[in-house]
Amino acid sequence: MINITIPTPEVTITKQENPVLSNIYGFTDFHLITRELGGIFTFYNDKDELLFVGKARKLRPRIKKHFEDSVSPIKQHRDEVTKIEVYLVEDAMDREIYETYIINTGKAKYNVDKVFYK
Repeated sequence: MINITIPTPEVTITKQENPVLSNIYGFTDFHLITRELGGIFTFYNDKDELLFVGKARKLRPRIKKHFEDSVSPIKQHRDEVTKIEVYLVEDAMDREIYETYIINTGKAKYNVDKVFYK
């Protein structure tokens, strides 16, 4: 059996109710997420249920894209997201492994392409 230890999140940002600052779906702290480094990100709802897991070579632009583009798997569920966790993982192979592992152990609701659980 392979034992995988999920890293600790480097950054956690949460949705704000009635934010005063410029925001994207209630999130104002995207500046806390690195623009240059790669890693894994997870989206959670207000019940702390895992909604979606993704990976990126450059985290901040990729995460923001999920809230802006028309092809994101969460495009119909953006309002559900209340917390984003970001994990720095520079190695592409490690990102792939962590993403698949977190999707399946956490039973991510909107990741349909890498699901091994039923």
